[in-house]
Amino acid sequence: MGALLPVYERDLTIVRGKGSRLFDAEGRSYLDFAAGIGVNGLGYGDTRLLAAIMRQATQLIHVSNLFHTGPGSALADRLAALAFPSRVFFCNSGTEAWEAAMKFARKIGQPAGRTEFLCFEGAFHGRTFGALSTTWKARYREPFEPLLPGVRFLPWNDLAAVEAALGPTTAAVMLEPVQGEGGIRPASFEYLRGLRGLCRERGALLVFDEVQCGLGRTGRLFAFQHAGVTPDILTLAKPLGGGLPMGAVLLREDLAPALAVGDHGSTFGGNPVAAAASIAVLDRLTRPGFLERVVRRGELLARGLRKLALARPDVIGEVRGLGLMLGIELTKDATPVLKGLRERGVLATRAGDNVVRLLPPLVIKPAELREFLAAFEAAL
Repeated sequence: MGALLPVYERDLTIVRGKGSRLFDAEGRSYLDFAAGIGVNGLGYGDTRLLAAIMRQATQLIHVSNLFHTGPGSALADRLAALAFPSRVFFCNSGTEAWEAAMKFARKIGQPAGRTEFLCFEGAFHGRTFGALSTTWKARYREPFEPLLPGVRFLPWNDLAAVEAALGPTTAAVMLEPVQGEGGIRPASFEYLRGLRGLCRERGALLVFDEVQCGLGRTGRLFAFQHAGVTPDILTLAKPLGGGLPMGAVLLREDLAPALAVGDHGSTFGGNPVAAAASIAVLDRLTRPGFLERVVRRGELLARGLRKLALARPDVIGEVRGLGLMLGIELTKDATPVLKGLRERGVLATRAGDNVVRLLPPLVIKPAELREFLAAFEAAL
């Protein structure tokens, strides 16, 4: 541990996981409400996922993107069929997917002089220079400035502000349908529909970042489906690889001719083992009844939290989110509550200083949700 760069604050060594639980080096069990910050949607030890990884690893672990592979091609076809008619680019993370989306939007818009990005207060899209330029929080951005020019931040959920700002130099309006790091703040469905209409009317692209809120997390396969709209570009990652590094960008099919050989690339993107894992993840997410169970479990958790909020208005300001992506806004710093949860065998993270972020595995059991609610009430 001593040689690691100290860019993370950590003091717990995790050695294994099973279902919705993790175990540390001392053998203590923890109910996991972070799920690798949304990565482990299927929890730990899913047998079909493990079988897919092992089967592919015995055949082909890596080959360059100068060649097709069966898993990569099959995964691209599957994603396009599930989301919207599109062409797919694979990479290794959500940040890489967002960087690619920014490049694609600029390449498409540049001939018409469209190079500006409209982003939003509370946004988080990653840590690399392009993604960081579109991330709202000043303490993330300022130590690394100057960043990418041509980015404007607008108020969240304010359609009038977008209508006033969206002009002939706008390449894309870019947002998370549910903000993650920004405090688990869903965009209203009316707002998303309004953005879709404005972008179509004025010739800008609509880009959705579903790295954290996509792939079943909100109770629909894609968060944009709640509003009945379709983006021009979609970024995915976190749960896609089932724990292996995998990111994807879906670009509307009719826009794909704007990209040519050499415009972008990734050495490891679409790795056949990660692609095989992703296919196993999609198999599970699309199994009949799976997403319905996510909805029911999200409702159970939200009901319990809102009951606690009524009983403890001195501590809980608001409970918000969709499906199994919930945020509890506290009236004070979240650190003592997170510490209290950990003392009671529950791991969770924050989203901002005073929001407890809940991203449990999508396979979590009702009894485990009740276990969390008891621990949370005690931690308050």
